[in-house]
Amino acid sequence: MSMKTPLARVRGLGSARSGVSHYWVQRLTAVALVPLTLWFIAGLYNHIGDDYAAMRAWLAQPVSAILMTLFVLAGVVHMRLGMQVVFEDYVHKETVKLIHFIANTCFAVGLGVAAVFAILKISLGS
Repeated sequence: MSMKTPLARVRGLGSARSGVSHYWVQRLTAVALVPLTLWFIAGLYNHIGDDYAAMRAWLAQPVSAILMTLFVLAGVVHMRLGMQVVFEDYVHKETVKLIHFIANTCFAVGLGVAAVFAILKISLGS
């Protein structure tokens, strides 16, 4: 027996009013990370022993730069969502939980921006 109203069942809203979007975004990033991680590992494996200039040349290729950016962004989004679930499950005081959410988001955004900046800087040859 469900305690949800018919409208809530249609909208798919849970107790947090966020619905299933959090679940699906986390699963989507997980699925996207599988081929991106395999590409990343293969790319590193193919460049074992290469010097800095060769690695820069590899990352300067448009496909490599795009895939690396997607890898970083999918990883950061997945990390943020995963940590949010941990905080929701194990932090019980609302003010502390809010601080953790803010710190988690700031860390993820900062890490993503720094990584994308580094990828752009290397790939554009600055």
